[in-house]
Amino acid sequence: MNTPVKFFDGHNDTLLRLSMYEQSDPERSFLDGRPDGHIDLPRAKRGGMLGGLFALYAPSKTGLSFDHFHGASYDCPLPPEVSVPDAQEIILKQTSILMRIVAASEGQVVVCRNVGEIRSAIAAGRFAIVLHLEGAEAIDGDLHALYVLHAAGLRSLGPVWSRTTIFGYGVPMRFPSSPDTGPGLTPAGVELVKTCNRLRILVDLSHLTEQGFWDVARLSEAPLVATHSNAHEICQSSRNLTDRQLDAIRDSDGMVGLNLATCFLRPDGQMLADTDLDIVVRHVEQLIERLGETRVGLGSDFDGAVVPNDIGSVAGAQAIFQALSARGFGSDLLRKFAIENWIRVLQQTIG
Repeated sequence: MNTPVKFFDGHNDTLLRLSMYEQSDPERSFLDGRPDGHIDLPRAKRGGMLGGLFALYAPSKTGLSFDHFHGASYDCPLPPEVSVPDAQEIILKQTSILMRIVAASEGQVVVCRNVGEIRSAIAAGRFAIVLHLEGAEAIDGDLHALYVLHAAGLRSLGPVWSRTTIFGYGVPMRFPSSPDTGPGLTPAGVELVKTCNRLRILVDLSHLTEQGFWDVARLSEAPLVATHSNAHEICQSSRNLTDRQLDAIRDSDGMVGLNLATCFLRPDGQMLADTDLDIVVRHVEQLIERLGETRVGLGSDFDGAVVPNDIGSVAGAQAIFQALSARGFGSDLLRKFAIENWIRVLQQTIG
């Protein structure tokens, strides 16, 4: 494989990381490069990243510690819930950072609201960002904030992160565990999903309980999408998808983005950077076996997880495609995995 594979990423937490900087100019850190984290524009260009779904996320005052993701079994204590006013303050800050990045980029970075805009941005050599909300804590029960965020460009939403919201219940960070860990959508969550369908906002299943997954499957008129999840058959984390769930995604002509967080890749569930890329390839093969070649892509979780050392950051993303190529993936299949499958499912969801 001589030519770098250009790709579109289904999930990252870069805006969260930028919002946590003490400095006053996070947009320059993204545009010019930063010494930490996984994604900035210079490294994205080196790694072949054309754009992706960039998450807005409201962390609790006490965050989730990766120190808990070790041992033969674990059940990580989840941070406390975030109030709507506190979440809105954080989400507005992250949205503002993105808008300032776009303004300062002199056309290098754009926010895209549909697939036509994504295609146009890529053709013009611009970095294409689709705005995603990971956990709907910032949205009130009347959904007023949803309409405001939609006007700002929001086109993808997960009703929950792992914390409970007024809309539903999330899976804990538990290993080994089934994803069937509790209730699903609340009545408010039912209305949220229906409204997202009307507004053409993708509903992300990645952090929902299995019951919540089936609630969305029953309600949604759109393809089922998990932006950053892996195969439970290989890694028995509560965050991963069972064969039955994968079959439902296949039957809806949906999509799964492969999560590079090592605790959701490794059969032992450990959050360790010393993780061989063979396990990444195994998950891709397993997902393709259940979903087919047109329904699997990358949902890296860059800036939100520990990823394999052989990747390191977005600058090292070509290692993924090299490993897949070495396993026999041809150029057509690599192109589907890298970008075409995301474009297809986004066309069917956001338009």
